[in-house]
Amino acid sequence: MSETRGSLVAEAAAVLSKSGIGEPRRQARRLVAAALDISPADLFGRPDLAVPRQQVDETKAMLRRMANREPLSRILGRREFWGLEFKLAPETLDPRPETETLIAAVLERGPDRQQPCRFLDLGTGTGCILLALLHEFSRAQGIGIDIAEPAVKTAAQNASRLGFGDRAHFLVGNWAAAVGGSFDVIVANPPYIATAELKRLPREVAFYDPPQALDGGEDGLEAYRAIAKEVPKLLAPDGIFVTEVGVGQADAVAGILQRNGLILCGIDRDLAGIPRCVIASSTPNAEPGEKKVGIRSGPDYAASARGLGARAESGET
Repeated sequence: MSETRGSLVAEAAAVLSKSGIGEPRRQARRLVAAALDISPADLFGRPDLAVPRQQVDETKAMLRRMANREPLSRILGRREFWGLEFKLAPETLDPRPETETLIAAVLERGPDRQQPCRFLDLGTGTGCILLALLHEFSRAQGIGIDIAEPAVKTAAQNASRLGFGDRAHFLVGNWAAAVGGSFDVIVANPPYIATAELKRLPREVAFYDPPQALDGGEDGLEAYRAIAKEVPKLLAPDGIFVTEVGVGQADAVAGILQRNGLILCGIDRDLAGIPRCVIASSTPNAEPGEKKVGIRSGPDYAASARGLGARAESGET
């Protein structure tokens, strides 16, 4: 007897439940819809359709991986962020929904969306933060920096595929050491898990996200200290710095930024109500919610970065 969409969902839900996966029925529907390349609505509306043997085998192979707590996004090799689809690589962090808080903060406090402006993304990974911003700011350009060369290549591929290849450039470097100039907005999602806490992370994170994207040093704040030393030199007048922080870290990160000459503009919460995003400015004029006009872009700053000895990847193909 051939298997149907509905029977695959039921089997997947039972396996995921036995493996301790939360919301097994919902996760099973996500898995089957992805495996069959159909929409959730199509799956829900036509559960009795028979599934070809090859697709059944492919679905069950994916199910075994998911039951071993491999995230579906890793199995598929892609993740949606801010309504855009991003390719993942083993060297990139899997984008999280809470990171969208940074995009919302820039939209609220950042430059006029109709003006040319420059973005810098520190620890770019897939490029999701920078590219989501370029999606919202049609006249902006930006640089993304990551210490992992495969991540830089992945980000450049995402930029090209999403149509931002002419406005996004990616460099291999250690935070802001690879670039000069000034930027209207600097964003960062650095590693912020204390080293001792890494062993307590859920398997979905510990086994499938790159350690260097997670390990924030002894107290989880090591990257913030390094970044805070560079940001004041790179922010344009009225520029803002926006960074993600871990649970309970907002006040400590705000203090680090203030001790390095930045002015706190606000701390935003994610949809779960957790203080997730710290916003700081180079001047006292950047009050929460205030709109600032972007500064016209200068010459090709990816080329300038190459002159500094940085390794660059363009999003162009």
